[in-house]
Amino acid sequence: MRFQIMHLDDIDGSAVDCSVVDAASVNRIVQQAAAAGRRLYIRPAETPAS
Repeated sequence: MRFQIMHLDDIDGSAVDCSVVDAASVNRIVQQAAAAGRRLYIRPAETPAS
């Protein structure tokens, strides 16, 4: 499963950048954001119709 992770602006909460990662990478990204005090929004990534 893949997830879309958006880093949020500290002032207004708007997304400042976005990436799509596999499930194995989510924990590492969350740990790094927590250590740096960054806010994230995480949701399942949309999958293209086949």
